[in-house]
Amino acid sequence: MRILYSHRIQSRDGQGIHLEAMVGALRAAGHEVLVVGPAGFARAELGGDNRLVASLRRWLPDSLAESAELAYNALAYFRLSKAARAFKPDIIYERYNLFFIAGVVLARRLGVPILVEVNAPLAEERARFGQLRLRRLARATEHFVWRRANRVLPVTAVLAGHVLAAGVPPERIEVIQNGIDLDDFPEPIPPSGAASRELTLGFIGFVREWHGLDRVVRAIADWRGEPRLRLVVVGEGPARAGLERLAAELGIADRVRFTGVAERAQVPGLIAGFDIALQPAAVAYASPLKIFEYMAAGRAIIGPDQPNLREVLVDGQTALLFDPQQPGALWDATLRLATDAALRARLGVAARAAILERDLTWSGNAKRVLALASAERARSTMQATADAHER
Repeated sequence: MRILYSHRIQSRDGQGIHLEAMVGALRAAGHEVLVVGPAGFARAELGGDNRLVASLRRWLPDSLAESAELAYNALAYFRLSKAARAFKPDIIYERYNLFFIAGVVLARRLGVPILVEVNAPLAEERARFGQLRLRRLARATEHFVWRRANRVLPVTAVLAGHVLAAGVPPERIEVIQNGIDLDDFPEPIPPSGAASRELTLGFIGFVREWHGLDRVVRAIADWRGEPRLRLVVVGEGPARAGLERLAAELGIADRVRFTGVAERAQVPGLIAGFDIALQPAAVAYASPLKIFEYMAAGRAIIGPDQPNLREVLVDGQTALLFDPQQPGALWDATLRLATDAALRARLGVAARAAILERDLTWSGNAKRVLALASAERARSTMQATADAHER
């Protein structure tokens, strides 16, 4: 099958990881994939935005920047159309982005099915954080794309509810969570045993204030019991400097380590060094990539008890889930794991098993996408044949 992969990603962060992993899995399954997107994506630094785009967003008024996003469709449509003429795709696969309508317009003109992967309700998200001025236009273009896609692929059932509310029929919605590559995560290294006098709490990802890692740093400083606890943060972000200052003020700078942005090849080894893997907070509709990495590495996971995480994790079986509204609940769960080596081991083994049993991998996702693509392609062929007979 020939798959035209359309995107508008500019940054080399989790979005880029998802894109490259899916493309790699589709190709590994024996299919041709042509990726069409901004040229700046390849030049963007790992963990950061394309510099030119970041500068434009910083200096342009919001409404003008959003108008430029919409205007980008003209260039994107030209590139996609040119690629489609030469490549002759059987299917178009698109990673949804706000104001981006070129893919569905081209798919309709060519009569080629299009599958649209949705990772967030971007119109709502950007409006909530005050980063959106053309709100009605943003919602209209978002609904336009979702309703015209042959299939919409949200990454969680929570997000599927947003797509359904936009008027997409339920039979055209298929939830496909994030995943991992098992080749990156061989049999996990067992966690520290009961005799260990120091344990490592770990976090990987873009470090934001709302993650609440400051609470973890303060709690580590207050903890006087055994085992001794330290924190390793793998990643960068705006909250890093404040956390480093806080650790220094509390006199535990030697127990709080920041690795900075890590190359993908380093990630499994770094997570293997965690005794307890932290997801202190999560966006309500997201499918956090770090959760799947923690699970594949066989780590004991702590996360907030909320619907999107319960789609993947089971409290007391594959993770400890805490009530995010209850003060101190995160630390209570941390201490429970820190003082119970058997529980850490049991949760880690079960989390790894869940990845295997549910095939929460990029190759598994590729199989699901390809099955949907084949069904849509067959349906499109049947419809074209029926239309020809009518003529």
